[in-house]
Amino acid sequence: MTSSPFRPIQALPDNLISQIAAGEVVERPSAVVKELLENALDAGATQITVRLDQGGVKRIAITDNGRGIAPEQLPLAVARHATSKIASLTDLENVATLGFRGEALASIASVSQFTLTSRTADAAHASQIENGVVTPTSGAQGTTVDVQELYFNTPARRKFLKTEQTEFGHCADVVRRIALARPDVTFTLMHNGKTVDHWNLANIDKRSAQIMGNDFAEARLPVEQSAGPLRLHGFAGLPTASKGRPDAQFFYVNGRFVRDKLLTHAVRAAYQDVLHGDRYPSYVLALQLDPSLVDVNVHPSKIEVRFRDSRAVHQFVFHAVQAALSQTSATAFGTAPAPLSSSSLFDVKRGETSDAASNMNTWRAQVQSQQPLFQRPTGFGVAQTTASYGSFFNSSADPAISASSSGSALNQAFAPAPQAANSDDEYPLGFAIAQLHGIYVLAQNSRGLVLVDMHAAHERILYEQLKVALDEGEISVQNLLIPVTFYAEPQAVSVVEEQQEVLRSLGFDIAVLSPTTLAVRAIPTLLKNADAESLARDVLRDVAEFGASRVLLERRNELLGTLACHSAVRANRSLTTVEMNALLRQMEHTERADQCNHGRPTWVQLALSDLDKLFLRGQ
Repeated sequence: MTSSPFRPIQALPDNLISQIAAGEVVERPSAVVKELLENALDAGATQITVRLDQGGVKRIAITDNGRGIAPEQLPLAVARHATSKIASLTDLENVATLGFRGEALASIASVSQFTLTSRTADAAHASQIENGVVTPTSGAQGTTVDVQELYFNTPARRKFLKTEQTEFGHCADVVRRIALARPDVTFTLMHNGKTVDHWNLANIDKRSAQIMGNDFAEARLPVEQSAGPLRLHGFAGLPTASKGRPDAQFFYVNGRFVRDKLLTHAVRAAYQDVLHGDRYPSYVLALQLDPSLVDVNVHPSKIEVRFRDSRAVHQFVFHAVQAALSQTSATAFGTAPAPLSSSSLFDVKRGETSDAASNMNTWRAQVQSQQPLFQRPTGFGVAQTTASYGSFFNSSADPAISASSSGSALNQAFAPAPQAANSDDEYPLGFAIAQLHGIYVLAQNSRGLVLVDMHAAHERILYEQLKVALDEGEISVQNLLIPVTFYAEPQAVSVVEEQQEVLRSLGFDIAVLSPTTLAVRAIPTLLKNADAESLARDVLRDVAEFGASRVLLERRNELLGTLACHSAVRANRSLTTVEMNALLRQMEHTERADQCNHGRPTWVQLALSDLDKLFLRGQ
């Protein structure tokens, strides 16, 4: 009979406990960098230098000019579960510092050759602790943590590390996202003896431009919204600043960088109106709230959080970002993002727990009663009489730019377009002067030349009209004189049979004539000039993909965007001057008219000074 493989219960040695904890806290060199940087910031540092060798595996040395640690406190600093940041459960529920667990230094020391040197302002000299022994040494005020030969005593962990450049890349990402959160701190990053990055003290405008690039700095909108105990601020990138990867998305909660599914979903939903497809928005956003309303003790890495009222936070973030993005219209012409004057956007508000809870209750009731949190401007700056544009500008009539079987509604006899006004406050996009290659509308305003992508612009106009009509339950239907029949796959037929209510809500009447034949009997009036068969196939494909009506409702904007795209004017469609002017006026009347539904710009401005440079005028 074989003996039992189980051993009696026994206490683990402290070193093994620290190494187990290190497996949770110190996943790779970048985790060490994160923990040490957070400690430096909690100590009030205003200057931090990060030195790395061989991607951080050989050495990580971080020096700060913070408060420092007294000599008698050094042994506790590297002990497990010893910290100056919390002392009770109440403190844990109101964490306002980046670090608080008291595990990082002990875990790092257990898997490396570890030295900590520190000096307080009132100390005669610095002190150093190595292998548990404290000795006097030289050094300026602040702390230096020197971590060498990471995982030297746990080779199984070390072999899972990637190449030097990969590990350095992860470390550099950590430094950059922390530096982005704290523009009031000077950061220096060195690798193998060479300075890689250096950021002097700045404001968030400049720091975000340095780290995220000029492309983002030139295509961003300021976000600044408050409701009850919540405040969201920072920058949301325009759809034109979107990327193929989600590597320019920075979200902070009380100064802590987080990867939170709820927050990511809220921002993504806010962009749904202006960024369809597989593109990712760029943003740097900071959410501030009372620490008692968020739990940061979810995971040892402290990169996940849990909100007391997750639904309310989701709605707040969604509406705040959506409100910022809705400012992109022709009437916002020439208004650059206002500089955010605070040197740091990520200060944590403390000491307002009782008021915050009360405000949260009031604000939650406001959200649940669907009262508007933010008021959008209603004036569109269109001062001219629009009667000359006929049915195009009449919100109760059909849009004007689509071609019909008997010719475009815009080809009717309209009065001549008014002359260009002196003020762009009245007509920001000016007045049409020509059409280029059947694709672009050229217009003149007081600033110079406006170029309009007529398909992209009309797509946005139709999309917004469809949204309003669907929201108001007033999608008018155009019955077809002769139903359009076409061959359909079994999946499309089953969608028609099972989703009649959904199709009717979208303005479609589609009937099943046989197991392989469908007939389109009516389509939305707004899209009456589109190809009925292609439109029906698009709708049925999307309904099949998105599922039942509940799922379709969540994805409806993508569906409406598809309908608008397929129904907007196409290239090589010749427009009259009146039609082009009507398009410009409708753009001025449409929210988010600066981008089509896929994030592409709908118009650009060329100033007279830009044109002068092309021809070397005045040089």
